[in-house]
Amino acid sequence: MHLIDKISKNTREIVTRDDAEKLEEKRGIKSYIGIEPSGIPHIATAVMWPRKLAEIQHDMKITVLLADWHAMINNKLHGDLELIRKGGEILRRTFMAEGLTEADYVWASDLVSSSEYWRMFINTAKKSTLKRVIRALPIMGRSETDAEKDFSMYLYPIMQVTDIFYLDVDVAFGGMDQRHAHMLARDIAEKMKRKKVVSVHGFLLSSLKGNTRMDNFVKMSKSDPNSAILVTDDLEHIEKKINAAYCPPQQVEGNPVAEIMKYIIIPYYEKDIEISGANGKIQVDGVEMFEGSYQKGDIQPPELKHTVSTILDEMIDPARKSLEGIDLSEFQ
Repeated sequence: MHLIDKISKNTREIVTRDDAEKLEEKRGIKSYIGIEPSGIPHIATAVMWPRKLAEIQHDMKITVLLADWHAMINNKLHGDLELIRKGGEILRRTFMAEGLTEADYVWASDLVSSSEYWRMFINTAKKSTLKRVIRALPIMGRSETDAEKDFSMYLYPIMQVTDIFYLDVDVAFGGMDQRHAHMLARDIAEKMKRKKVVSVHGFLLSSLKGNTRMDNFVKMSKSDPNSAILVTDDLEHIEKKINAAYCPPQQVEGNPVAEIMKYIIIPYYEKDIEISGANGKIQVDGVEMFEGSYQKGDIQPPELKHTVSTILDEMIDPARKSLEGIDLSEFQ
């Protein structure tokens, strides 16, 4: 399989595909994903991403940036850096348990200890504007109103771009919510006459509760445990959450249970997937086939929920076991 095909698998967007295809000719490709440690991660963070990256870890160098300073700026875990570092260790353990064993796990604290990092930060800031930085604030789930109360939030987008430049990566991975930062990095790179990072954006999972009446997308969030499957959830909790989840029959779009099947189970479950259907067992051999069967009503919500719960429990198990013996009470 070509590298571009591995990168494209289970990917929402690549900016740009032409740039990504050129990496086929490059040796020593470097990539990164930055994640804020903020407690017990959910399945999109600590199951989907490590399994995706594990499939390409022998094709490129991968750095997982445990973004402790970024989390502090974003007031995650009350801005308590010591607690944030504990959260980072949870991320490292779960990512490795889910298969990402060849990556370098690097703390943002180590990057910012370098004067060269801050020189690069200043030069990067000189190539942007306040208006452009404000446009990028959604990467941290914040708005201009939030930043007006806490000036440090304005530093965050420039720090994320500086991370990309300082690590000298060719590829930046992240969810669609990171698109603003990656586009900012590409814009500034052009002004600085340096290479533009290839931006690979994965799918965001919907809240288990579904989206709002105004059709605004609400993503799965560990800050609302009932909206998410956490990697510490056992089968009983998984079943309870999935059974209560929004799952309209014959509708795939905006259906969080169907999304888990499409974006986590089908791409990364390495065994046969079988769901009870109206006319017997249905063998799921791809996303398109699953969508067609569900939309026709051959697969009904109760059977889908049962299969998703059972397989998720199995897929989460390595991450769950990696946290055994650790005091997680501070994150409950």
